[in-house]
Amino acid sequence: MEYDLVVIGTGTAAMVCAMRVAKAGWKVAVVDEKPFGGTCALRGCDPKKMLVAGAEAIDAKQRMTGHGIEGGLHIDWPDLIRFKRSFTDPVPEKHERRYEEADIVTLHGTAKFRGPDRLAVGDQEIGYRKILIASGARPIPLAIPGEEHLIDNEGFLELPSLPKRIVMVGGGYIAAEFSHIAARAGAEVTILQRGPRMLTQFEPELVSWLMDAINRIGVRVITDTTVDAIRERDGEYAVHASGKEGPIEVAADLVVHAAGRAPAIERLDLEKGGVAVENGKLKLNEFLQSVSNPAVYAAGDAASNGPPLTPVSSHDAKVVAANLVEGNHREPDYRGVPSVAFILPPIARVGLTEAEANEAGLKFRTKCERTSQWFTARRVAEPVYGYKTLIDEETGKILGAHLVGPGADQTINIFGLAIRHGLTADDLKTTMFAYPTGASDIGCMV
Repeated sequence: MEYDLVVIGTGTAAMVCAMRVAKAGWKVAVVDEKPFGGTCALRGCDPKKMLVAGAEAIDAKQRMTGHGIEGGLHIDWPDLIRFKRSFTDPVPEKHERRYEEADIVTLHGTAKFRGPDRLAVGDQEIGYRKILIASGARPIPLAIPGEEHLIDNEGFLELPSLPKRIVMVGGGYIAAEFSHIAARAGAEVTILQRGPRMLTQFEPELVSWLMDAINRIGVRVITDTTVDAIRERDGEYAVHASGKEGPIEVAADLVVHAAGRAPAIERLDLEKGGVAVENGKLKLNEFLQSVSNPAVYAAGDAASNGPPLTPVSSHDAKVVAANLVEGNHREPDYRGVPSVAFILPPIARVGLTEAEANEAGLKFRTKCERTSQWFTARRVAEPVYGYKTLIDEETGKILGAHLVGPGADQTINIFGLAIRHGLTADDLKTTMFAYPTGASDIGCMV
């Protein structure tokens, strides 16, 4: 069988590109070895956010106790997982139906290159004129004894019951988000972080304020610690690590891989397709096209060209679709892409950090303040609230915005809009936002 385009993967990037190219009259096929839908809909952002909804209820009750709210409240984990599955279970069938309605062929199996224009899916070999690698990301190998005992994000989101003692290996988004869910569901959570602090993608001042909220729910965070081995004994696990003060051993009923992800491309036999790889990433040009095989493009986490976020996957896919149908002319534009860790309270960023702005030699002014006394925080009894903004000295444009606290996951989008469309601090100051909302604080932040 011959196709104009074969898409490896069925997540956001795959769906967006496949649909656009098929609409242009191309013969398109999509292939996936997992249920159709991709990480975000099935194993990542959406199901995680549904579990966060349960944690939000507990968090609100705990904060408002003594402020007019009393009584017991707890998370029923199996019921919460059933609620999550009410969203995720129908996804694969819906996705397959959408492909079929668009006359896109759906193939199930592991895709492997057999040549620069040939692909094997199981026992079937197919030809293609163009190919899009949109296979997502996977947990990075840790190369430690006992690594097989780790579960990943997919495993955590499918837990039928929640173990009592949980260790998170790593201190990034996954560790922060899952620990807040698990702790509010009654688990004892320990985070083992290699670096000196958690959430290194965010500004250190804001992370230090956020640690108050993490400590408040009893999550134990051990930094400057390297996990050396995981050993099973008598139905539980011993996590062995090396810290600043010597060896550490933490007992656990569950150990979660939260130490980062990389493009899921290692099983594609890329060499046979003449697809170049460097440092675990596809070598792409400015059009998201392979530098070694012009028939091959990539998008989303597999491309690893922009931030590993769902809106980036969709953006990449639109760029690739335009380049496929009309010839190479579009390049991705990652300005003003917000990133959020959905902790309680959330922490968010968009644009440059202070270190990045200094490294770029920019002249800018910085405002940074913990604002626990502002109404946005006080009305929900949340002491963790603050911001850091970077404003270009010459143009007044927003270079970066960093928020933590109630509504940060929503307010950050206003700053993303400003950065992407070149709005200035004065533009934001003179905008009349609804009051009282988190957005109405923006004028005081710039």
